[in-house]
Amino acid sequence: MELVGQNTDETRNLEFLHDISRRIAAADPFHSILRHILDFIMDVVHCNSCFIYTLEGNRLMLRASKNPHLDLLDRISLKVGQGITGWVAEHDETVSIPCHASKDPRFQMFNQLPEDRYEAFLSVPIRCRGQVVGIINLQHRQPHHHTKHEIGLISTIGFLVGAELELARLEAEHAEMQRRLDTRALMERAKAILQRQLQINEQEAYFILQKGSRQKRRSVREIAEAIILSDELRMANK
Repeated sequence: MELVGQNTDETRNLEFLHDISRRIAAADPFHSILRHILDFIMDVVHCNSCFIYTLEGNRLMLRASKNPHLDLLDRISLKVGQGITGWVAEHDETVSIPCHASKDPRFQMFNQLPEDRYEAFLSVPIRCRGQVVGIINLQHRQPHHHTKHEIGLISTIGFLVGAELELARLEAEHAEMQRRLDTRALMERAKAILQRQLQINEQEAYFILQKGSRQKRRSVREIAEAIILSDELRMANK
């Protein structure tokens, strides 16, 4: 009877891993994949909460959460080396604490995360090409011994999603770089317009952009876009 149960669990786990591979190959939305992973983990391990962090520079950003902290997604981050999660990222080692997690010497209290009430804690690194790119955390309100099977399954999920995490990070970096380049181009156009209209030099035009940003409480990019739009409308009405 136990063997039948084990076979059923293994079949379900294989089906899930196949499904995750299919979703990644089909380029499903990144956060959708993470939510699917969290649902599966909590169903298999029966933990009370689960988090996925991504490594961005020297910080770990909270990207997915199951009970609670949906309001903190993409907002809260930890330094590498900070707390148990940061220790796992720094040392690339899994940490499994069956009880009294808050008494572990690596534990650190965070005001925004009320996990201090949890007894058991499992933190597993997510890897890509031998490098840590994220962390999966599981927490239990009652003492819990994480079996080799549970840890192995979470680690396998980490391997599967690791490349996707790294790709998402690189895409985010590319998008931010492109945004900065676009902002720089808009600023240059706006400065040229101000120089032409007001007969001033480049530095004076830049000061006007900054002053407008402070007075209007808008970004310099928004001020530059407004100047460009105004100039285009003026030229069109000539």
